[in-house]
Amino acid sequence: MSIEARLTELGYELPAAPAPAGSYVPFVRVGNILHLAGAICLQKGEMTHTGKVGKLRDIKYGQDAAAVCVLNSLAVVKSAVGSLDAIKQVVMVNGFVNADEGFTDSPAVINGASDLLVSLLGDKGKHARAAVAVSGLPKDTTVEIQMIVEVE
Repeated sequence: MSIEARLTELGYELPAAPAPAGSYVPFVRVGNILHLAGAICLQKGEMTHTGKVGKLRDIKYGQDAAAVCVLNSLAVVKSAVGSLDAIKQVVMVNGFVNADEGFTDSPAVINGASDLLVSLLGDKGKHARAAVAVSGLPKDTTVEIQMIVEVE
């Protein structure tokens, strides 16, 4: 089964690759490694998840936001190499959580990204990771995800 078919089976839809919102490119390829720019919760020109996790937004909301960011990152992978089936390994995920002061559960939030990658890719989705709470993110997005992916 193709990775995109598996994505559909899991109930997700791959969005169009987001355009850069500044003076950068969506990815840089070095050999077989793609370094992806940060992905936020923006789809079809609209923010899907905004605000800080902690007081008003719960961990589940943040996990859903992290999954949206992964979908945007995967769309960039597809635009870079033509197919998600070219993914050999997700190497690194850096997750940033827009959080209230004192929020200490950013790893639980970023599990929304990690769990989706493992459900979708199996062992190829297992990765090293950082999960950091921050005081603000672009467009008040709830989560931002950066990924490094090995491709064929």
